[in-house]
Amino acid sequence: MWNEAAFVSPETRQRVAEVASRLGYSPHGAARSLITRTTHAIGVLLPDLYGEFFSEIIRGIDHTAQAAGYHILVSSSHDSKDEIDAALRSMRGRVDGLIIMSPDLEAQQTLRALQGSFPVVLLNGGAEENAFDTISIENHEGARKMVHHLIARGHTRIAMIGGPPRNYDAAERRRGYETALAENGIALDASLIVLGDFSELSGHRAVEQLLGLEQRPTAIFAANDSMAIGALSALHERGVRVPESVAVAGFDDIPLARYMNPQLSTVHVDISELGERAAALLLSSLHEGTRPTQQLQLSTTLVIRSSCGGLAS
Repeated sequence: MWNEAAFVSPETRQRVAEVASRLGYSPHGAARSLITRTTHAIGVLLPDLYGEFFSEIIRGIDHTAQAAGYHILVSSSHDSKDEIDAALRSMRGRVDGLIIMSPDLEAQQTLRALQGSFPVVLLNGGAEENAFDTISIENHEGARKMVHHLIARGHTRIAMIGGPPRNYDAAERRRGYETALAENGIALDASLIVLGDFSELSGHRAVEQLLGLEQRPTAIFAANDSMAIGALSALHERGVRVPESVAVAGFDDIPLARYMNPQLSTVHVDISELGERAAALLLSSLHEGTRPTQQLQLSTTLVIRSSCGGLAS
C-alpha cells in the first residue's frame, strides 16, 4: 500500500514505484505505524482456539478484516482472569481495537477496565450498562424453541447437559430450557441437569451419569454440539438407540453436526457471520470515532435432523 501524497507528481510516483519493484521493496508496517499511530491490525481474544466453533468465528473475522486491509492477531485466554490480563497487555500498542469473547460472568470486572481506552467489541459477554459494542446469540430463545420441539415430539422427561456455571451463554441456554418446561407445565427435575464444560468428553461423562438414574430421560438437550456429540458416542457405546430410546439435540450447528450418525438436530447459529459482524462493528468504530455503543443479537433457527426423530407432527 503506497502513500498517495498530493504534492508528489505522477512522474515521480511512477519512478519510485519502478525502483521499488526492481529492488523488491515493500512498505514497513511497523515503521509506518509510528507515523500514523495505527497498526491496521485488530486483536481477537477467545476463550480457546480449539474446535470448529472458534475456527468458524476466526474465519469470519479474518474474512472481513482482510477485505478492509487489516490483519488479525489471535490469542486465547481460557477465561482465566490472569490470562486475560496478560493477553491484553501483550496486545496493547500492537492492535487498533479488540474483539473479545469472554463469556465468564466473573471476567466482567477485568473487561470494564478497558472502557474508553480503545475500541472493543464483546462477543456474548453479557456486558453491563451498554459499556461496549456487543454481539450476542439468541441463546434463551434458541434453547426454548428446541425444548418446545422435543416436548412436541412427546418427551416430558428431558435432560440438559449444561455448560460451565459462570458462563453467560450456558446460563442463557439453561434459562431457555427451564422456560420451555415451565410453559408446558413440566416440573423441573434437578437430577436431569448435569453440567459440562462444552467439550465432547464432558458430554460423554454426563450421559454416563444420566443413564445411571432410576428413571432415565427420553431426550437430552446439550448446551452445545460438542457435548451433544460426546453424548451420542456414550449412548452408542451403551447400546442405547438414538432416537428410538433417547432423542438428542445440541446448540450451534457446527459443520460436523450434519455428518454424525444419526445426524444431529441442533439450534443453528451462523458462527462465521458472528465473526464477520463483530469485525464489521469494530471497523465501523475505528473509522467513525466516538458514537453510541451498539448491542446486536444474532438470531437462531432450529435444524431438525434424525437424532431427535424428525419433525413434529
